[in-house]
Amino acid sequence: MPAKFEDEYQPLLIKETKDKLPKLPNKSLVLAACAACIGGTFQYGYNVSVINAPTLYVQNFINQTWRERHQTNISLDALTLLWSTIVSIFTLGGLVGVTVGGTLSMKLGRKGTLLANNIFALMAALLMGLSFPTGFFELLVVGRFFSGVNAGIGLCVQPLYLGEIAPTAIRGAMGMGTSISITVGILSGQVIGLKEILGKAEHWPILLSTTCIPAFLQLVSLPWFPESPRYLLIDKGDNKGCKKALKQLHGSAGCDGEWDDIEKERNNLVDFQAKKPWELFADRSVRWQLLTIVLLNAAQQLNGINAIYFYAEYLFKQSGIAADKIPYVTVGTGACECVTALTCGLLIDRLGRKVLITGGYALMSICCILFTLTLSFQDASPVVPYLSIACLFAFILSFGLGPGGVTNILTTELFTQNARPAAYMIAGSLNWLSFFFVGLVFPFVVIGLQQYCFLVFLAVCSLTAMYIFFVIPETKNKTFVEIQKDFKSLRHKKRPRMVTEQSRHCY
Repeated sequence: MPAKFEDEYQPLLIKETKDKLPKLPNKSLVLAACAACIGGTFQYGYNVSVINAPTLYVQNFINQTWRERHQTNISLDALTLLWSTIVSIFTLGGLVGVTVGGTLSMKLGRKGTLLANNIFALMAALLMGLSFPTGFFELLVVGRFFSGVNAGIGLCVQPLYLGEIAPTAIRGAMGMGTSISITVGILSGQVIGLKEILGKAEHWPILLSTTCIPAFLQLVSLPWFPESPRYLLIDKGDNKGCKKALKQLHGSAGCDGEWDDIEKERNNLVDFQAKKPWELFADRSVRWQLLTIVLLNAAQQLNGINAIYFYAEYLFKQSGIAADKIPYVTVGTGACECVTALTCGLLIDRLGRKVLITGGYALMSICCILFTLTLSFQDASPVVPYLSIACLFAFILSFGLGPGGVTNILTTELFTQNARPAAYMIAGSLNWLSFFFVGLVFPFVVIGLQQYCFLVFLAVCSLTAMYIFFVIPETKNKTFVEIQKDFKSLRHKKRPRMVTEQSRHCY
């Protein structure tokens, strides 16, 4: 282009450059994300699924131990209570973990907290592995609690680390590392729990103690990578450390642009001081952001995904699948989640967050209607159970493409550095409380409403989709400061109306 036209068309040239597909990330950045994920949210997915395989064997161990202590078999109610405690104490540990995770991330840093968090995983593995040889089933309860603490801290801090080390152009894809590692963890737990690997009666203590493997992997890999550059510059004021971290993560060519973005965010935060969760509730400037993460994190647990898995075994049996083959079909659902998480990671920086999460909830709403119909007419035709299974997989695909992957990314993007750890504490606490609520109340809802429980989930999914469509701005390819400006304009939309009304009163 001739030089004399360059000034006139410079805005178009800049826009054209921004619209190009993002470059591939630096190898060091990808490896740092993998090192953070393996001991972070991977542990959450792994510990959620791995406990299912040894259910019968652990219950037999509890009964045997009880008989040796009291010379009588344990009652069915007591056995059910103990097993429920072993499973559900994980949720209580997760709530404790996410409560302290934000504070630890400010004291020890994002990377430091992830490394220290492995202590809980190693303690959990040791206690659960020793439960059988020592004859103390109580160690399983304590071990599962420590696993929950580890998962809660990982779910709080790992998305923080990924969101802060990622360049703006691929922040969505990097943030999807959280969802991908959860689904890979779930699939790994399902596979290792098969009888051909560690799913036999004599192997269950080893199976439960395998949670130490991801912890060891993170302890030997993550120290090679730097702390979050944003944490170093904004929280600690370490200019030299920030530049060194940026150079390692993004290379010499990409570090200057990232430095400018971080410095703009720091300059925007006058008198920087990390906020506490209760201070966010009192801050009217983040009211819409806080309302958004509260609704999205509650909806993530209340949208029916747990109901789908509850009905999965029943549908597989109705379709004529042999009982001993159902675990292998369940692995298929885990693989389906992995595929959708990877697909979402490839699409999120092209289609945007808003399209994926709104579309995901809209498709889930349609699946709820179809699922209600197919469950109501299970005996009408031999084909209907297969249609139900198709709805099951469609629901899982829709969840993975939208709510399952995008929710955590939005929690990172909607807040600036001083509010982000507190936002994750609030979002994580609500997520774990909703998880506990679903586990406690959901069986009674299913018994009371049966297949019509999906009409409740239809209301949750459709209302959430409408809120996202009308309220949340698109965050793709925007810096954290630009996203704050979008929400600021949202807050001021009502002001012209108020001014108009006041002017009418003047007349």
